[in-house]
Amino acid sequence: MTSKQRAYLKSLAMTMEPILQIGKSSLTPELCQATDEALEARELIKLHMLKNCFDDCNQIAQMLAERTRSEVVQVIGKKIVLYRESKTKKRIELPK
Repeated sequence: MTSKQRAYLKSLAMTMEPILQIGKSSLTPELCQATDEALEARELIKLHMLKNCFDDCNQIAQMLAERTRSEVVQVIGKKIVLYRESKTKKRIELPK
């Protein structure tokens, strides 16, 4: 992913609300599956880590990206933005 594409995805994510929350149980198989389904439906999603999750946000983002075969767009504070191109419903056209 180029820096221009990453900047474009960041601009789209600014207006989004988080659709998933990561709590004290951290990364569970259910969370990974829900993230995978959300990425297929939306391509770009935002997650929020709750205060009771004491794991490192950057590590959680990297592990979640590996498990869902997606890319980390950005991590700001307790917010994570992930992107993965949908196989069936392509919605976002990235700049070249």
